[in-house]
Amino acid sequence: MTARRQALAVAVIGVLMVASPLLAHHTWSVDRTRSVTVKGTVTGLSWSNPHVEIFVDAREENGNVEKWTVGGPSPSRLTDSGLNKNVLKPGDIITAVGYRATDGTRLLRTETIALSNGQTLSFYGNR
Repeated sequence: MTARRQALAVAVIGVLMVASPLLAHHTWSVDRTRSVTVKGTVTGLSWSNPHVEIFVDAREENGNVEKWTVGGPSPSRLTDSGLNKNVLKPGDIITAVGYRATDGTRLLRTETIALSNGQTLSFYGNR
């Protein structure tokens, strides 16, 4: 193999190594065949890139509490949608609708959130 081909091979491998985590990151492994609704109390908020996470305690019909992570898009997209880190606070009641992680964890790729004041915010498809 010539030095030029070796350099090209190394460059291609390098690009693939760098791009692979980015592709994995932007693929939400969720079940898009059915929408899931999570209604509960906000217990915390992680307002950081690449995705905002809202932590919610949702009470089941039997009284048990399920801890959910309601995953949203980037902080800038949420802000464009009308949600900023000052809008939500622990104790607020929200209803999130989205798609659940395929691995069964209580992670929701959130499409919309209804706030306790009745306002509904949509996060994808609005740009």
